[in-house]
Amino acid sequence: MIPHRYAAAFLSAALLLCLCACTGGKNESETAQKEKLVIGSDIYAPYFYIDDNGDFTGIDVEIAHEACGRMNIQPVFKKIVWQNKDVYLENGEVDCLWGSFTINGREELYSWAGPYLKSRQVAVVRADSDIYRLSDLSGKRIAVQDGSKLEELFLNNKLPQISGLENIYSLPSVDTVFAALRKGYVDACAGHEAAYRELIKNSGGEYRVLEEPLLQADLGVAFYRESASPIKAELTKVLKEMGADGTIEKIISPYGLDGSGLTGE
Repeated sequence: MIPHRYAAAFLSAALLLCLCACTGGKNESETAQKEKLVIGSDIYAPYFYIDDNGDFTGIDVEIAHEACGRMNIQPVFKKIVWQNKDVYLENGEVDCLWGSFTINGREELYSWAGPYLKSRQVAVVRADSDIYRLSDLSGKRIAVQDGSKLEELFLNNKLPQISGLENIYSLPSVDTVFAALRKGYVDACAGHEAAYRELIKNSGGEYRVLEEPLLQADLGVAFYRESASPIKAELTKVLKEMGADGTIEKIISPYGLDGSGLTGE
């Protein structure tokens, strides 16, 4: 027979152990963190930018929040130097690149989720310019973002509508590209139409977007080319569902875009 004092001590220890086990399970459940998806992009409004409160926002940010919510993972947004995007992927600082990123011609360079949207890439000129067609750009000066698809196309003369350019200026951001046009350093600039219409809207100046597009681009989410992450395939499926159920159209509508280019439909 166990003495009373030992029995009490034994019971107290047993209860404490049980309580700790129950509490520990509850805390573990409460503090369990979702898997994170670290998303890298540069500032490229209206797709990816920082609002007045210092929060990331934009078309791709909203789409990422919705898609990750459906997948029960947590999106983490990181502003990167776009020219170093491949380094970020290779060393694991970001899991993917998601910011109005063109798939066309890069199919083998990355492992892709999507496409989820289409985007026109266009040339922009001042309103008083004598440039009205892409062929009028021949012999002119043009600015593009360094590391962009259009930079590659211009430098390699892969745009048959343009016989040749006087100069191609590769600048670090879309803001500096547009500033070069605004200050008259170049005759035209080029990039995603939505981004330049946003800049035109906020510029106070008068500009024209050429009707003829330079490129009809598919937008996707780029993972490291050797990535075996199961997130990529699931993200492709979720993005397609979001296109089909009207979610992406609902997201892009306030930005002045329509859903006619949705690849999920």
